[in-house]
Amino acid sequence: MRAVFGLVLIVGVALAGGAVMMAKNYITTYQAELAKERAARAAIVPTVEVIVADRALRYGETLTKDSVRTVRWPEDAVPEGAYIEKDVLFPPELTDVRYILRTMEKDEAILAVKVTEPGEDASITSRLQRGMRAFAIKVDVATGVSGFLRPGDRVDVYWTGSLRGAGDTGRGEVTRLIQAGIKLIAVDQSASDDIEAATIARTVTVAARPEQVAALAQAQTTGRLSLSLVGADDDTIAAAIEVDQRSLLGLGDIEVVPEPIKEEVCTIRTRRGAEVVEIPIPCSN
Repeated sequence: MRAVFGLVLIVGVALAGGAVMMAKNYITTYQAELAKERAARAAIVPTVEVIVADRALRYGETLTKDSVRTVRWPEDAVPEGAYIEKDVLFPPELTDVRYILRTMEKDEAILAVKVTEPGEDASITSRLQRGMRAFAIKVDVATGVSGFLRPGDRVDVYWTGSLRGAGDTGRGEVTRLIQAGIKLIAVDQSASDDIEAATIARTVTVAARPEQVAALAQAQTTGRLSLSLVGADDDTIAAAIEVDQRSLLGLGDIEVVPEPIKEEVCTIRTRRGAEVVEIPIPCSN
């Protein structure tokens, strides 16, 4: 009896050992095939290391080494301006820090346009491109698109005023598109695009060329300005637009009736005795 139990025990141990060996061989084979597949995938799609945000980053925050990490990125899909080396993003010879210019979400690539240069403040001047100037426009709930404006949006600027001083009578007030597709760089005193709710702004700041600044300043002084929000993907160019009160009501232009030309009569005076009479004669220039 004991011999039978011993034989069963030996057979059980042998079977268990065989099962373990089979499982081990299967796992080893699977890992080898997985490593081979990964190597083949890496050979098909070359990748490079790109620095991305390790957490959500908001406007004005200090960019630190702890807030970024590196990930493998397809080499032919690396965004323009992305940082590949940490020594470039955080120069070891500099102690000045960088600041966030645009909101970034977790795992979003750190781009040069979204951070300041080392030591540069995240102020409104960092959003101005070469040759552009900042100009503030007064707005309210009606002219400011009900508070839905955000830094980075583009707007069309309309002027409403009277042209009577310019000799244009009978048309009433005129509304005219004076600037199209101007970019907003700040709303009130905030240049951050991280605004969660609609806010009624009192001023918006736009980036404009010097000649545009002059036109906007003249328009703001002589009339009222209204803003129209342009769609994010809208690349159309607005044509010249002008509406006055008569065209709005479909009355047409006022026809000016010319005054009749009076025939010029030339005379000479002559005395006949005690009487002075006028005698018509041909007029000569």
